[in-house]
Amino acid sequence: MLQFQPAGFVQRVMATPLGVMAYYTHPPAEEGQDDRPPLVFLHSLGGGSSAFEWSKVYPAFGHSHRVIAPDLVGWGQSAHPARDYHVQDYFQVITHLLEALAEPPALVVATSLTAGVIIRLATQRPDLFKGLFLVSPSGNGDFGRDYRASLPALLASTPGVDSLLYQLGAANELAVRGFLSTFLFANPSRITEDMVQAYLTCTQQPNAQYAALASLNGTISFDLSRYMGQLATPTHIILGAKSRFTPPNITRRLASLAPQAVEAVVELPDVGVLPHLEQPELVVEALQEFLNRWA
Repeated sequence: MLQFQPAGFVQRVMATPLGVMAYYTHPPAEEGQDDRPPLVFLHSLGGGSSAFEWSKVYPAFGHSHRVIAPDLVGWGQSAHPARDYHVQDYFQVITHLLEALAEPPALVVATSLTAGVIIRLATQRPDLFKGLFLVSPSGNGDFGRDYRASLPALLASTPGVDSLLYQLGAANELAVRGFLSTFLFANPSRITEDMVQAYLTCTQQPNAQYAALASLNGTISFDLSRYMGQLATPTHIILGAKSRFTPPNITRRLASLAPQAVEAVVELPDVGVLPHLEQPELVVEALQEFLNRWA
Protein backbone atom coordinates (compact mmCIF):
# COMPACT_ATOMS: atom_id res chain seq x y z
CA MET A 1 0.00 0.00 0.00
CA LEU A 2 2.88 2.30 -0.87
CA GLN A 3 0.53 5.01 -2.14
CA PHE A 4 -0.81 5.48 1.38
CA GLN A 5 2.59 5.92 3.00
CA PRO A 6 4.17 9.31 3.81
CA ALA A 7 6.68 10.99 1.51
CA GLY A 8 10.20 9.70 1.96
CA PHE A 9 9.14 6.24 3.11
CA VAL A 10 9.65 3.18 0.93
CA GLN A 11 8.19 -0.29 0.96
CA ARG A 12 10.52 -3.23 1.42
CA VAL A 13 9.77 -6.92 1.90
CA MET A 14 11.22 -9.71 3.99
CA ALA A 15 10.61 -13.43 4.19
CA THR A 16 9.05 -14.86 7.36
CA PRO A 17 8.07 -18.41 8.32
CA LEU A 18 4.44 -17.59 7.42
CA GLY A 19 5.04 -15.72 4.18
CA VAL A 20 6.39 -12.49 2.75
CA MET A 21 5.95 -9.44 4.95
CA ALA A 22 5.98 -5.86 3.67
CA TYR A 23 7.33 -3.08 5.83
CA TYR A 24 7.89 0.64 5.46
CA THR A 25 11.02 2.56 6.36
CA HIS A 26 12.80 5.86 5.75
CA PRO A 27 16.18 5.24 4.11
CA PRO A 28 19.19 7.12 5.51
CA ALA A 29 20.13 10.40 3.87
CA GLU A 30 23.37 8.84 2.67
CA GLU A 31 24.25 5.30 1.72
CA GLY A 32 26.36 3.39 4.20
CA GLN A 33 26.24 2.81 7.93
CA ASP A 34 22.87 3.70 9.47
CA ASP A 35 23.40 4.56 13.13
CA ARG A 36 19.81 5.59 13.87
CA PRO A 37 18.25 3.42 16.61
CA PRO A 38 15.44 1.16 15.34
CA LEU A 39 11.86 2.06 16.24
CA VAL A 40 9.17 -0.51 15.39
CA PHE A 41 5.49 0.39 14.88
CA LEU A 42 2.93 -2.45 14.98
CA HIS A 43 -0.69 -2.00 13.90
CA SER A 44 -3.80 -3.46 15.52
CA LEU A 45 -5.64 -6.58 14.37
CA GLY A 46 -9.04 -5.32 13.22
CA GLY A 47 -10.52 -5.46 9.74
CA GLY A 48 -8.56 -3.23 7.35
CA SER A 49 -5.61 -2.71 9.70
CA SER A 50 -2.15 -2.10 8.31
CA ALA A 51 0.96 0.02 8.85
CA PHE A 52 -1.12 2.95 7.60
CA GLU A 53 -2.55 3.12 11.11
CA TRP A 54 0.72 4.68 12.32
CA SER A 55 1.46 6.73 9.18
CA LYS A 56 0.45 10.03 10.80
CA VAL A 57 2.97 9.48 13.62
CA TYR A 58 6.10 7.72 12.40
CA PRO A 59 7.18 10.41 9.89
CA ALA A 60 8.06 12.57 12.91
CA PHE A 61 10.73 10.02 13.81
CA GLY A 62 12.07 9.12 10.37
CA HIS A 63 15.25 11.17 10.73
CA SER A 64 16.07 10.39 14.35
CA HIS A 65 15.18 6.67 14.23
CA ARG A 66 15.24 3.82 11.75
CA VAL A 67 11.48 3.40 11.53
CA ILE A 68 10.22 -0.12 10.78
CA ALA A 69 6.46 -0.24 10.20
CA PRO A 70 5.30 -3.64 8.92
CA ASP A 71 2.04 -4.90 7.55
CA LEU A 72 1.94 -8.05 9.65
CA VAL A 73 1.44 -11.29 7.71
CA GLY A 74 -2.27 -11.59 6.94
CA TRP A 75 -2.70 -7.81 6.73
CA GLY A 76 -2.11 -4.89 4.38
CA GLN A 77 0.26 -5.59 1.51
CA SER A 78 1.88 -8.64 3.10
CA ALA A 79 1.11 -12.27 2.24
CA HIS A 80 -2.38 -13.47 3.22
CA PRO A 81 -2.08 -17.22 3.70
CA ALA A 82 -5.47 -18.94 3.92
CA ARG A 83 -5.09 -20.43 7.39
CA ASP A 84 -6.21 -20.19 10.98
CA TYR A 85 -4.28 -17.50 12.83
CA HIS A 86 -3.24 -17.89 16.46
CA VAL A 87 -1.31 -15.86 19.02
CA GLN A 88 1.73 -18.08 18.46
CA ASP A 89 1.78 -17.06 14.78
CA TYR A 90 2.20 -13.43 15.77
CA PHE A 91 4.86 -14.37 18.32
CA GLN A 92 6.75 -16.07 15.50
CA VAL A 93 6.39 -13.31 12.92
CA ILE A 94 7.16 -10.44 15.30
CA THR A 95 10.16 -12.27 16.78
CA HIS A 96 11.47 -12.88 13.27
CA LEU A 97 11.00 -9.20 12.39
CA LEU A 98 12.78 -7.94 15.50
CA GLU A 99 15.70 -10.34 15.22
CA ALA A 100 16.15 -9.70 11.50
CA LEU A 101 15.75 -5.92 11.38
CA ALA A 102 15.57 -4.24 14.78
CA GLU A 103 18.81 -5.19 16.54
CA PRO A 104 17.19 -6.31 19.83
CA PRO A 105 16.56 -5.14 22.42
CA ALA A 106 14.22 -2.86 20.48
CA LEU A 107 11.86 0.01 21.11
CA VAL A 108 8.39 -1.11 20.04
CA VAL A 109 5.14 0.80 19.56
CA ALA A 110 1.91 -1.22 19.32
CA THR A 111 -1.87 -0.95 19.52
CA SER A 112 -4.78 -2.83 21.14
CA LEU A 113 -4.70 -6.60 20.67
CA THR A 114 -1.24 -6.44 19.09
CA ALA A 115 -0.07 -4.54 22.16
CA GLY A 116 -1.45 -7.38 24.28
CA VAL A 117 0.43 -9.89 22.15
CA ILE A 118 3.61 -7.83 22.61
CA ILE A 119 3.20 -7.87 26.39
CA ARG A 120 2.91 -11.65 26.35
CA LEU A 121 5.93 -11.96 24.06
CA ALA A 122 7.92 -9.61 26.30
CA THR A 123 7.27 -11.88 29.29
CA GLN A 124 8.67 -14.83 27.30
CA ARG A 125 11.49 -13.02 25.48
CA PRO A 126 12.44 -9.94 27.49
CA ASP A 127 15.72 -9.86 25.58
CA LEU A 128 13.84 -8.64 22.50
CA PHE A 129 12.57 -5.41 24.05
CA LYS A 130 14.17 -2.23 25.38
CA GLY A 131 10.94 -0.29 25.87
CA LEU A 132 7.25 -0.49 25.00
CA PHE A 133 4.92 2.36 24.01
CA LEU A 134 1.44 0.85 23.92
CA VAL A 135 -1.99 2.18 22.99
CA SER A 136 -4.85 0.56 24.94
CA PRO A 137 -3.25 -2.91 25.29
CA SER A 138 -5.82 -5.70 25.47
CA GLY A 139 -6.22 -9.43 25.17
CA ASN A 140 -9.88 -8.99 24.22
CA GLY A 141 -10.84 -11.34 27.05
CA ASP A 142 -9.44 -9.57 30.05
CA PHE A 143 -10.34 -10.27 33.68
CA GLY A 144 -12.21 -13.45 32.77
CA ARG A 145 -14.47 -11.98 30.10
CA ASP A 146 -15.31 -14.71 27.60
CA TYR A 147 -15.32 -12.78 24.34
CA ARG A 148 -15.83 -15.99 22.35
CA ALA A 149 -19.33 -16.28 23.81
CA SER A 150 -20.35 -12.87 22.42
CA LEU A 151 -22.69 -12.63 19.43
CA PRO A 152 -20.08 -11.16 17.01
CA ALA A 153 -17.64 -13.94 17.90
CA LEU A 154 -20.27 -16.66 17.50
CA LEU A 155 -21.35 -15.32 14.11
CA ALA A 156 -17.74 -15.02 12.96
CA SER A 157 -17.19 -18.65 13.97
CA THR A 158 -20.09 -20.01 11.92
CA PRO A 159 -19.03 -21.44 8.54
CA GLY A 160 -20.71 -19.59 5.70
CA VAL A 161 -21.93 -16.84 7.97
CA ASP A 162 -18.34 -15.77 8.68
CA SER A 163 -17.54 -14.95 5.04
CA LEU A 164 -20.84 -13.17 4.54
CA LEU A 165 -20.29 -11.19 7.73
CA TYR A 166 -16.88 -10.10 6.50
CA GLN A 167 -18.12 -9.04 3.07
CA LEU A 168 -21.10 -7.10 4.40
CA GLY A 169 -19.53 -5.81 7.59
CA ALA A 170 -15.99 -4.97 6.51
CA ALA A 171 -15.07 -5.31 2.84
CA ASN A 172 -17.04 -2.41 1.35
CA GLU A 173 -16.84 1.35 1.60
CA LEU A 174 -20.07 1.82 3.54
CA ALA A 175 -18.94 -0.69 6.16
CA VAL A 176 -15.49 0.89 6.44
CA ARG A 177 -16.92 4.38 6.96
CA GLY A 178 -19.36 3.02 9.53
CA PHE A 179 -16.64 1.11 11.38
CA LEU A 180 -14.35 4.12 11.57
CA SER A 181 -17.06 6.54 12.68
CA THR A 182 -18.93 4.24 15.08
CA PHE A 183 -16.14 2.26 16.73
CA LEU A 184 -12.71 3.78 16.11
CA PHE A 185 -13.10 7.56 16.21
CA ALA A 186 -14.61 9.70 18.94
CA ASN A 187 -15.13 12.51 16.43
CA PRO A 188 -16.10 11.28 12.93
CA SER A 189 -15.30 14.69 11.43
CA ARG A 190 -11.62 13.74 11.78
CA ILE A 191 -11.97 10.84 9.34
CA THR A 192 -10.28 11.68 6.05
CA GLU A 193 -10.65 10.14 2.62
CA ASP A 194 -7.18 8.61 2.67
CA MET A 195 -8.10 6.76 5.88
CA VAL A 196 -11.24 5.33 4.31
CA GLN A 197 -9.43 4.25 1.16
CA ALA A 198 -6.49 2.73 3.06
CA TYR A 199 -8.78 0.59 5.23
CA LEU A 200 -10.97 -0.32 2.26
CA THR A 201 -7.98 -1.40 0.16
CA CYS A 202 -6.77 -3.65 2.97
CA THR A 203 -10.16 -5.28 3.57
CA GLN A 204 -10.36 -6.18 -0.11
CA GLN A 205 -7.03 -7.98 -0.41
CA PRO A 206 -7.39 -11.65 -1.44
CA ASN A 207 -7.79 -13.83 1.67
CA ALA A 208 -7.85 -10.79 3.97
CA GLN A 209 -10.78 -12.32 5.84
CA TYR A 210 -8.69 -15.08 7.43
CA ALA A 211 -6.65 -12.88 9.75
CA ALA A 212 -9.54 -10.49 10.40
CA LEU A 213 -11.97 -13.25 11.34
CA ALA A 214 -9.43 -14.83 13.69
CA SER A 215 -9.57 -11.60 15.68
CA LEU A 216 -13.33 -11.24 15.42
CA ASN A 217 -14.21 -14.84 16.33
CA GLY A 218 -11.99 -14.86 19.40
CA THR A 219 -9.30 -17.26 18.20
CA ILE A 220 -6.69 -14.69 19.21
CA SER A 221 -8.45 -13.50 22.37
CA PHE A 222 -6.90 -14.16 25.78
CA ASP A 223 -6.94 -12.78 29.30
CA LEU A 224 -4.11 -10.25 29.42
CA SER A 225 -4.50 -9.84 33.17
CA ARG A 226 -2.89 -13.28 33.58
CA TYR A 227 0.37 -12.00 32.05
CA MET A 228 0.68 -8.35 33.14
CA GLY A 229 2.34 -9.16 36.45
CA GLN A 230 5.23 -10.84 34.61
CA LEU A 231 6.08 -7.79 32.50
CA ALA A 232 9.50 -6.26 33.27
CA THR A 233 10.11 -4.05 30.20
CA PRO A 234 9.80 -0.27 30.75
CA THR A 235 6.36 0.59 29.41
CA HIS A 236 4.28 3.68 28.71
CA ILE A 237 0.57 3.28 28.01
CA ILE A 238 -1.63 5.69 26.06
CA LEU A 239 -5.40 5.43 25.95
CA GLY A 240 -8.24 7.31 24.37
CA ALA A 241 -10.77 8.60 26.86
CA LYS A 242 -13.60 7.57 24.52
CA SER A 243 -12.25 4.20 23.44
CA ARG A 244 -15.17 1.85 22.77
CA PHE A 245 -13.18 -1.39 22.53
CA THR A 246 -11.10 -1.23 25.69
CA PRO A 247 -12.62 1.21 28.20
CA PRO A 248 -10.09 3.39 30.06
CA ASN A 249 -10.92 1.79 33.41
CA ILE A 250 -9.94 -1.65 32.05
CA THR A 251 -6.66 -0.29 30.66
CA ARG A 252 -5.83 1.34 33.99
CA ARG A 253 -6.72 -1.84 35.86
CA LEU A 254 -4.39 -3.85 33.61
CA ALA A 255 -1.61 -1.31 34.08
CA SER A 256 -1.97 -1.51 37.86
CA LEU A 257 -0.98 -5.18 37.69
CA ALA A 258 2.52 -4.27 36.47
CA PRO A 259 3.76 -1.38 38.64
CA GLN A 260 7.31 -2.62 38.20
CA ALA A 261 7.11 -2.03 34.42
CA VAL A 262 4.39 0.53 33.62
CA GLU A 263 5.92 3.94 34.19
CA ALA A 264 3.05 6.08 32.95
CA VAL A 265 -0.57 5.83 31.84
CA VAL A 266 -1.66 8.84 29.80
CA GLU A 267 -5.32 9.37 28.96
CA LEU A 268 -5.96 11.56 25.92
CA PRO A 269 -9.30 13.40 25.92
CA ASP A 270 -11.84 13.34 23.11
CA VAL A 271 -10.26 10.49 21.14
CA GLY A 272 -11.25 6.89 20.59
CA VAL A 273 -9.33 3.67 20.18
CA LEU A 274 -6.87 5.05 17.58
CA PRO A 275 -5.57 8.38 18.93
CA HIS A 276 -2.58 8.06 16.59
CA LEU A 277 -4.95 8.48 13.62
CA GLU A 278 -7.46 10.78 15.25
CA GLN A 279 -5.11 13.22 17.04
CA PRO A 280 -1.61 12.16 15.91
CA GLU A 281 0.11 15.28 17.18
CA LEU A 282 -0.76 14.31 20.76
CA VAL A 283 0.71 10.85 20.29
CA VAL A 284 3.86 12.22 18.65
CA GLU A 285 4.41 14.41 21.71
CA ALA A 286 3.85 11.52 24.12
CA LEU A 287 6.09 9.16 22.15
CA GLN A 288 8.88 11.74 21.93
CA GLU A 289 8.75 12.16 25.70
CA PHE A 290 9.01 8.37 26.08
CA LEU A 291 11.97 8.17 23.69
CA ASN A 292 13.85 10.98 25.42
CA ARG A 293 14.94 8.56 28.16
CA TRP A 294 17.14 6.79 25.59
CA ALA A 295 18.36 9.93 23.83
